[in-house]
Amino acid sequence: MTFTNRCGYTVWPGTITGDQKHQLSTTGFELGPGATNSMGLPSPWSGRFWARTGCSNNNGRFSCATADCASGQVACNGAGASPPATLVEITVASNGGQDFYDVSNVDGFNVPMSVTPQGGSGDCKASSCPANINSVCPAELQLKGSDGSVVACKSACLAFNTDQYCCRGSFNTEATCPPTNYSKIFEKQCPEAYSYAYDDNSITFTCSAGPDYTIIFCPSRHLVYPSITIDGSHFFKCY
Repeated sequence: MTFTNRCGYTVWPGTITGDQKHQLSTTGFELGPGATNSMGLPSPWSGRFWARTGCSNNNGRFSCATADCASGQVACNGAGASPPATLVEITVASNGGQDFYDVSNVDGFNVPMSVTPQGGSGDCKASSCPANINSVCPAELQLKGSDGSVVACKSACLAFNTDQYCCRGSFNTEATCPPTNYSKIFEKQCPEAYSYAYDDNSITFTCSAGPDYTIIFCPSRHLVYPSITIDGSHFFKCY
């Protein structure tokens, strides 16, 4: 698994292993603009990846404005992301079987993300939410930072906590929990990502034969650093 940050700000990726299995060797780290980091994944494996933003260390306790895992450290140590958070979900099959992966906004949105298999066989398409949903987030779903800017967009379930929006109780089936006006906002911005609990199954992507994976934060953005001049010519470094 390779992580690349194309955002114009630092993110702190977090990881969690599902099914109460052993956590990965790295469960959280800092990733500056333009930076790349990699880690190994066991097979089989299932879990989630996300990006924390607005993080700082205050009196020895690490915390983040969005997607905080509340571990008090850069490493999440088996704790998941506090919503709203964009998630990449991956299930790695054993012996080169069929992997499943997706980008999910079911728990809300904080950072554009994509996941792309490298190699493998089958469809092996990229799953992506490249849009900044924060820019179109309705006022009632907005999570604002200390400066008043919108730093994340809540799901309707998180914002209102009703059975209808959370697809629970009498709304706990695909037939009784159709898309809402709120989930349609997420769907319109990122049609290749899950927008609510019973989103179309075609949003889940598959790839076989043990591919590597690349997760990109802010996949639609290319970072261009200041130019340097060599022998009268200007050069730029672009990620």
